[in-house]
Amino acid sequence: MSRPLLRHALATLSYRAGKTFRDAPSDFATFKANDTSRTPGEILAHMTDLMDWAISLANGAEKWHNSAVSEWQAGVERFFAAAQTFDDRLCAPEALGCREEELLQGPIADALTHTGQIAMLRRMAGSPIRGENYRRADITAGRVGAEQAKPRREFD
Repeated sequence: MSRPLLRHALATLSYRAGKTFRDAPSDFATFKANDTSRTPGEILAHMTDLMDWAISLANGAEKWHNSAVSEWQAGVERFFAAAQTFDDRLCAPEALGCREEELLQGPIADALTHTGQIAMLRRMAGSPIRGENYRRADITAGRVGAEQAKPRREFD
């Protein structure tokens, strides 16, 4: 694995997560599918914790923290800020504190899974996002903030 490919994976996560976060209903953060499921707000906080964990792994000082759930937009901003810090670390010339593969198979893959959960919860909450041909999406390494390219080919 190479850092450019890892950065592209992070940009892919950011693109897909951004699509699921955007235009969520005002009460979406507290939506409960059932008594034992996490709310979207809890999942979003966990996704940001995954980005913070990735940064700690990349720095060679693994650390985990369970964050409190915040208001939806504040949580979204926190996620993208953490993704940007992670991407900045991947751009730094210093050696990573773990193998690149560990960053992909751990925090990035886990956050992609949770992005799918949020997409499913959007549908269950009556606010589905449109499917897309993600192979054709304009995803660029380094573009990890809330401002993402518009979808090129969405499906009904």
